[in-house]
Amino acid sequence: MQATSEQLRAAMDHVRAAPQDNAPISMLCRRPDYRQREFLQDLPLTVAGGIPGDRWLKAPWMVLADGSPDPRIQVSILPVRVMDAVWLDREKQPHPGDPIVADIDCSYANFPVGSRIQAGTAILQVSDVFNDACVKWKARYGAPAKDWITDRENVHLRLRGLLCSIVQDGVVSLTDRLIKL
Repeated sequence: MQATSEQLRAAMDHVRAAPQDNAPISMLCRRPDYRQREFLQDLPLTVAGGIPGDRWLKAPWMVLADGSPDPRIQVSILPVRVMDAVWLDREKQPHPGDPIVADIDCSYANFPVGSRIQAGTAILQVSDVFNDACVKWKARYGAPAKDWITDRENVHLRLRGLLCSIVQDGVVSLTDRLIKL
C-alpha cells in the first residue's frame, strides 16, 4: 500500500502545521546494517563516531575526499507527519531508518543551514545537504512519495527532513524534545 499524490497533497496542511520548536520525539532508531533497525529509548550521539553501532561510520552514502564518512549526514531528523503520510503499511514496509523522528517543521525558514538543535544533551547542526529521498524511499513508499519530496513547490519545506552533524556529544531520549538554539 502506497500513498497517492492526492493523499499526499491532502496531508500538506497537517504537515505545515508541525511545531517549529520544542518538538516531541516519536522514535529513535539505530541502523546497525542494511535493512536492520533497532528502536531505542536513548540514542548516544558523538562528534567522532556519529551514532555508536550505526552503519554511518562504515557505510555512509556520502564520503569526504579522503574516503571518511561525511559528518554533514551523521544524523537525520524526519518529521513524523511526513512519515505518517507515506509509511502506510508498517507490517510490510520498513521504517525509513532516520535516527530521530519528531513532530517538527523542518523547512528552510524554520531551520536555515547552520542552525543548531539541542537533542537531549547533544547539539546538532543543520547541514547544507538537502535530503532528496533516496531510491529506497521511492521503492518503499512509491513514486508519488518521492515526487512529493522533490516537487518544486515543496523543496523549501524539506519534507524528507534535516541532515545534521553532531557538534556536541550527548544522549537523546524519547522523553526529550528538540529545541532550537
